[in-house]
Amino acid sequence: MKTAAKFIFVLFLLSTIAIAQTHKTTDYSHYLDQFVDRSVDPRQDFFRYAVGKWLKNNPIPSNERSWGIGHVVREETYQRMLKINESASAKAQEDSSAQKIGDFWYTAMDTATIEKLGITPLKEEFERIDAITDKQDMLDVTAHLQYIGVGPLFGSYVFQDEMDSTRNALHLYQGGLGLPDRDYYFDQDERTTKIRNEYKKHLAKMFQLLGDAEEKAAQNADTVFQIETDLAKASRKLQDLRDPHANYNKMTVEELSTLAPSINWKDFLEKGHIRDLQTVIVGQPEFFKQVEQSLNHESIDNWKTYLRWNLINTYADKVSSDFDKQNFYFYGTVMNGTPEQRPRWKRMLDDEESYLGYALGQLYVKQYFSPETKQRYEKLTNEIFDAFRERIKKLDWMSEETKQQALKKLGAVIKKVGYPDKWRDYSNYEVDRSSYVMNCVRGNIWRSEFYIQKLYKPVDRTEWGMTPQTYNAYYNPSNNEIVLPAAAFILPGIPDEYVDDAIVYAYAGGSTIGHEITHGFDDQGRQFDDHGNLKEWWTKGDEQKFKERAQKIIQQFNGYVAVDDLHVNGEATQGENIADLGGIILGWEAFQKSPEYKSGKSIGGFTPAQRFFIGWALSWMNDIRPENLAVRVKTDVHSPSFLRTNGPISNLPEFYKAFNVKPGDKMYRADDVRVEIW
Repeated sequence: MKTAAKFIFVLFLLSTIAIAQTHKTTDYSHYLDQFVDRSVDPRQDFFRYAVGKWLKNNPIPSNERSWGIGHVVREETYQRMLKINESASAKAQEDSSAQKIGDFWYTAMDTATIEKLGITPLKEEFERIDAITDKQDMLDVTAHLQYIGVGPLFGSYVFQDEMDSTRNALHLYQGGLGLPDRDYYFDQDERTTKIRNEYKKHLAKMFQLLGDAEEKAAQNADTVFQIETDLAKASRKLQDLRDPHANYNKMTVEELSTLAPSINWKDFLEKGHIRDLQTVIVGQPEFFKQVEQSLNHESIDNWKTYLRWNLINTYADKVSSDFDKQNFYFYGTVMNGTPEQRPRWKRMLDDEESYLGYALGQLYVKQYFSPETKQRYEKLTNEIFDAFRERIKKLDWMSEETKQQALKKLGAVIKKVGYPDKWRDYSNYEVDRSSYVMNCVRGNIWRSEFYIQKLYKPVDRTEWGMTPQTYNAYYNPSNNEIVLPAAAFILPGIPDEYVDDAIVYAYAGGSTIGHEITHGFDDQGRQFDDHGNLKEWWTKGDEQKFKERAQKIIQQFNGYVAVDDLHVNGEATQGENIADLGGIILGWEAFQKSPEYKSGKSIGGFTPAQRFFIGWALSWMNDIRPENLAVRVKTDVHSPSFLRTNGPISNLPEFYKAFNVKPGDKMYRADDVRVEIW
């Protein structure tokens, strides 16, 4: 999945963003000048050369963790969504979706009522926890909390069965932690140790806000931290979660008792509104053995403390400002180095995206994504697929047998561009103007029911997992589909018709379309067949050759330092790094067939090839606070943005030729260590 900066073409840029203030003329031939820092040698650090000027002129705002082209694109989307919401909330709406949008927005921005109510709307949930008297009560409440969007003890998700993509299945995964990853409980470096100590203080402060005396709050913080530490000990590391076979353990509901016999699983699932289920898929069986140990080791009072924490931690940013500010202080400032909180209206739009995103999307595409634009990017998608098809045919390391299967899979990929043909139905989601947090609770209940119902229906392969206004994209191996939302095609500050092919083929074709389709053939995606089933389709010899080539990209990124002395986790990030490398190659292959490339004509002082690689850098133009970068290295399967630019292109001889890169230059990699997979 591509998660950072991307996407192309918007008609107008808001004056408050002003990414192209120096270009008020209709001559966009020098569009790239606002990004390129000519004082930097591209042969030493291409990222800083290609986008360094913009980064220097646009420092990270005090209320952001990072800042780059993706954030500027998001600003445009925020303004569009703001208009939609203000219009919907200003008057009574006959349309059900518009009414829900209006009422959700009204309560989200009604801070006076939110302050007045405090955590009172959650009183019934806290009373439910306080009333627990034994282990069965505790498990009943845990099941209920998971149903309303709280995640104590372990994770519970509904998505396609990896071995049978025609059916959805309940997946039980490790979880239950308040810190982002299991390593935060054990790593001894200075940064992690500080975060761990601050987390304990945060826990205590939150319990004090719930009404506990200072000494009791400190005791409760220790209790929660100990329970979470035990769960973390049994949690797999980030890189170990990448193996789809190792994290697939199908068993009957009755067989779950071999892992955690203290839980009556049939009853537990029914308390969470999941009935008549015969089988589940357990991701990490050893984790559930630890759940069993913890259930028998911790007292009921300790579990009540743990559940209280999980409840308030889930809804802290949706109740009164004392909880919201403390929540931001730890997760925003301590964890990610952000001094100030973002404006409330932006945060509420993010929340609304989570709960009513497709209702917003339906209004969004009517105004901002024409059928003509959709058609343009469907064409570009087909060109990238054609390039991949030709690449597979010419691979010199793959046997003909495996090639035919790869081509079969590529030909079966479902291409979804712009927006869905069918929209989600929110008619059963109750939204009113009485309580913001309760709108969110009911939204989580609606979401739970939405996914639970999937367990009893055939898989709907037309469904989208992202809203059209999301500036992101994804490949889903179980559906064998590539999904490219409308907002995945926005480059700020320049009208659509003025963006030349060199930028288009790198920025959209390579970093988005090419990247996502390569995910179907990365270390994880390659293990799924053309129907989306986890199934062997490689010859053993070809599989070994792939792993040898993937190992080279693991070694390449293991060698990079992300921040301080913290290295990139090459194994955990290999899928994204493979997709980046594949994406830039596919974009280049398609671009070579364009009239612009064939003409060889320079624009703005850059050759077509140079503009292409600068366009690639634009995709990842992003500056990030060191605190946030350290978090991402531990928790994110994506490499830092500067390495997503420099890492892949340092394997391409075409880049070397475009910028005259020679041995001895920092961007140069010797032939024997360069990576080529797809």
